Amino acid sequence: MLNKAILQQEVQAFINENLKTDLPQLILKGSPFSDVSIQELATQIETKRKAKNKIPKWFSTENIIYPKSLNLEQTSSEITANYKAKQVEGESLIDLTGGFGIDSFFFAEQFKEVTHYEINEELSKIANHNFQQLSPNGNIKFYSGNGIDYLQHSDKVFDWIYIDPSRRNEIGGRVFRLQDCEPDILHYLDLLLKHSHNGILMKTSPLLDLSLGLKELNFQVEEIQVIAVNNEVKELLWKITSANNESQLPFTCVNFNKGKKEVFQADFYAEDTVEINYNKPLHYLYEPNSAILKAGFFNSLGEHFPLKKIAPHSHLYTSEEQIDFPGRVFTIEKQLPFQKKAFKKLGITKANVTTRNFPLSVEQIRKKLSIKDGGNVYLFFTSNSDHEKMILVCKKV
Repeated sequence: MLNKAILQQEVQAFINENLKTDLPQLILKGSPFSDVSIQELATQIETKRKAKNKIPKWFSTENIIYPKSLNLEQTSSEITANYKAKQVEGESLIDLTGGFGIDSFFFAEQFKEVTHYEINEELSKIANHNFQQLSPNGNIKFYSGNGIDYLQHSDKVFDWIYIDPSRRNEIGGRVFRLQDCEPDILHYLDLLLKHSHNGILMKTSPLLDLSLGLKELNFQVEEIQVIAVNNEVKELLWKITSANNESQLPFTCVNFNKGKKEVFQADFYAEDTVEINYNKPLHYLYEPNSAILKAGFFNSLGEHFPLKKIAPHSHLYTSEEQIDFPGRVFTIEKQLPFQKKAFKKLGITKANVTTRNFPLSVEQIRKKLSIKDGGNVYLFFTSNSDHEKMILVCKKV
């Protein structure tokens, strides 16, 4: 039950004053308000803290009501939602899994009419309330209910349908298949396409298997995008249409990294046909960002840029001259075989450690070579094209 007493001026002031307060200690003191419980106050404080970086527009707007922390964790960030909304265009869009409303808010900046469906009645009311605080446009209609049920009993056709299937409650652990999510887009695919002029934009977990997803969708995919923020993959975007597409699939990798947008595009189906050249490490070392690593464009990347790959499975690249690259760039200061005695001579006791195509984990290496975490030295433990284990001592450019 949504408690509007949270919006009282003195309650809002209390929430803002305690954003940095130790929450367990605050809970022990109890609520100073008769009509707002300490649990409700704790929820607002905890979730608003998390909103500061993820959705700063909501954080900086007065009289926003926050849902339970779990709901916020599942929602898009402001960065990804803003980008996503610009990938589709038209007059009307329906968000079948509206949630907290972050995506719908940004879609409303691109479309004249947005319909927000959310099965959780309280969350639907929260999203509706917040939109009134955030935007004067009034071009989002909020409905509490099952969006799939609505389409089954409606003749309306939207320009785009947006859907963000979540993991089914009975499925434990990680989800790699669409059939383990709800709504089950595979079951309702024909229904969704019938109600969309242009197609479906679907957001999924980055853990979803790309090749399996394409097969499950019968290759009715026009484009896939991998979206990362600060080198952490956040979501996959799928443009789904009624056309079968097994010959060419545009694939975009985007990484929003400290104010800079790194973009790499390739054809998903062409990756296996691209030939790549190998070379021993030269002066510069390149590590692709996480979006490219998720997409698996290891050969296409080497073809697109004037780079050599160190080894087939190392996914590290090298060149004599520095180039602009979507990922991290290093100068190679030293390279040596993986031998404890040889490494000890360097006198390195603190470094950032990365492994690529190497039998030991980072933790095992730190223990074996007595390396503390941090500092300005970057160590890459990898194997070359001759299957020789090696250490690359690097400095970040």
